[in-house]
Amino acid sequence: MAVWVAGCVMIAFVAFLVVTFNDLVMARNRVRKAWTDIDVQLQRRHDLIPQLAATVKGYAVHEQATLATVAALRTRAQDSGSIAQRGRIEGEIAAQVSHLLALQESYPELKASANFLDLQRQLVAIEDAVQAARGDYNEAVRAYNTQIEQFPDVMLARPFGFAAREFFQAQDTAAVSA
Repeated sequence: MAVWVAGCVMIAFVAFLVVTFNDLVMARNRVRKAWTDIDVQLQRRHDLIPQLAATVKGYAVHEQATLATVAALRTRAQDSGSIAQRGRIEGEIAAQVSHLLALQESYPELKASANFLDLQRQLVAIEDAVQAARGDYNEAVRAYNTQIEQFPDVMLARPFGFAAREFFQAQDTAAVSA
């Protein structure tokens, strides 16, 4: 009888380990997928920036410094290491893009440009998608970080290398969508 009870306890323990490990892996993969969704949207924005810069360049020649700043920030963002650093750089990009979009007030011919208006609509849509993806990512990170810190999951998380993830904090980009 004692052997049977010990066997059942061992089977339950192994089942617990398998289920807990698999839950941790699924949570980590949700975070990875959510980051990929953000990265796709940011890449879409990065791909539009040269088009926006070229359109603005034709109308606002003295805005070369802003255009150069946007190009440099775009490169820095693509080469950034941490998510926190990426968030700061992406916030700067959003502010500079917002500045470029605001140029339409000073240049009526830019405001009338169909190409500029199309790029503006695309950027607003991308900014909305970035905000939604950021919310999804941060929620996945919150759930994952909570899971790896809670007992009993913490007993498996640390030995198997499940480490806390950073939240993606970017400056408010609402000005771009205004």
